[in-house]
Formats: sequence, structure tokens, C-alpha cells
Amino acid sequence: MKKYIITGLVTVIAATSSVMAGTTTVESKKTVVPVEEPCLYRDMEFQVDAFGTGAFYHAGSPGWGGGLGVNFFFLRYIGLGVEQFVVGNNDATEWGTFGHLFLRYPFCWGLSPYAMIGIGKIYGNQPHIGGGDVGGGLEYRFTENIGLFGDARWFYSPDIDTQGGVIARTGLRFAF
Repeated sequence: MKKYIITGLVTVIAATSSVMAGTTTVESKKTVVPVEEPCLYRDMEFQVDAFGTGAFYHAGSPGWGGGLGVNFFFLRYIGLGVEQFVVGNNDATEWGTFGHLFLRYPFCWGLSPYAMIGIGKIYGNQPHIGGGDVGGGLEYRFTENIGLFGDARWFYSPDIDTQGGVIARTGLRFAF
């Protein structure tokens, strides 16, 4: 009989200890990887610019007009571009063709300051004016493909009586 009592007590203790032990939980460690927002400025980026421009390089009244440009950024920070614009005032209508090297520092949340240096020629009623320019600007991207920009540059030419002037642009930039 003692044998049955001891066996019964061992059975009761074993049954109650598993009930009192609690539930078994398995913890799994999940690695949380932060999702990086895509940058709005890319390598190997082709751009088309449509802009309004002002030319302030004559002693007379300024010229107003517009133009188109194409740029290619083979690196996120360095690109080349070509633009064609037409400006006019009461005295004359002129058009210009410029090539530029762009250096930009894009912030992935949409803003990108840039510097530019280039050479070009202005044609029109006066003799052709050749020279170089240096300047800077700012671009803001709403999406990966659409942005606004504005820039100004100092145009220097030995062919102009005043030896130079300012050319300013503002417009839309479409990136592909």
C-alpha cells in the first residue's frame, strides 16, 4: 500500500509542477532594418530644362526671353549641359548657346545647390559675342522627375564694352 501512496504522490507532484511551471514561450529575434528613402537625385540622370531668362549685359535695357536645355549627370554630383535661349528688348533680339559643367551637392529630401562654369556665344543684331561664365543655382525636386530651379551667372566677354554682365534663369526641370 505504501507503494501506491508514494506512486500517487509522485504522480500528483509531477502533474501539478507542469501546471505551475507556466507556458513555454519561444522568443525570436527579428532584425529591424531601417528603410532608406530613395534619393531624388540619381547617377546617370538625363534632364530637360524649360526656362525663362533675363540678360543684363548691355548698358541699355535688359533682355527677357526663354529657352531650353539638356543636361546629363553621369555621376550624382557631376554633369554636363547645353542650353539655347532667346532674349529680346526694344533694341535687339539675340540668342545664345552655352555649354556648362555642373557640380551639385544634392540633399536626398529634395534640395540641391549647384555651381556651374561654361563657355558660349551670343548671336543677334550685334557682332557675335563669345565668352565664358561662372555662377550657381538651386534646384528643388517635388518628385524624382520634376523640379524647379533658378540660377544666375556672370558672363564675361572681351567683346562687350562693359566686359560682362549677368544672365539669370528660372524654370522647370524634368529628370529621366
